[in-house]
Amino acid sequence: MLGVVLWSDNTDNKAVIWCEDHGDLAFFNGGDDACFDTVDLDAGDLVQFDLQQEKHLRYAHNPKRIEQGAYVGLAEQLQDVAQPAQPIRVTQHQAGPMCSADVIPFARKRPERADRELVAV
Repeated sequence: MLGVVLWSDNTDNKAVIWCEDHGDLAFFNGGDDACFDTVDLDAGDLVQFDLQQEKHLRYAHNPKRIEQGAYVGLAEQLQDVAQPAQPIRVTQHQAGPMCSADVIPFARKRPERADRELVAV
């Protein structure tokens, strides 16, 4: 499975990974992983890993960095998109005599660099 590291803690050797199948996030816990020579993962790294489902959680095992910093800022971009849009109140004068409405803007923020697709190597 391929994924992008959204969050990591190199002190505890833990990470949260957004998976290419857009399913639930995968959790990596290097302290629990049997492999002692794991690579330090940083937010934005493109990684390949073995996926294991246990109960309702997904775990990443044996992660290998494919590209360091390939998606830096992705977590922040996802947070920006997740922010609820504030409705704009349209007064009766603006909408006409028979109408009033809450208008929700759908303007997208354009990222500074072009979006990349996850590509299997």
